Amino acid sequence: MAQQDGLETPPSLPEHRTTTMEKGHFCMAHCICGWRGPARRARSQARTDAEKHATG
Repeated sequence: MAQQDGLETPPSLPEHRTTTMEKGHFCMAHCICGWRGPARRARSQARTDAEKHATG
């Protein structure tokens, strides 16, 4: 069975779906589990916060 890159969550990790939302000059990461990251001015940092949450 062929694996599709980036479309499936590894079975050993709990499912976390993160998004980023902008509010004014700030961007924040949110997850379906209820977690929220700190407000960041840099979108890239908010995405990094979301990635760390999903893998950590």
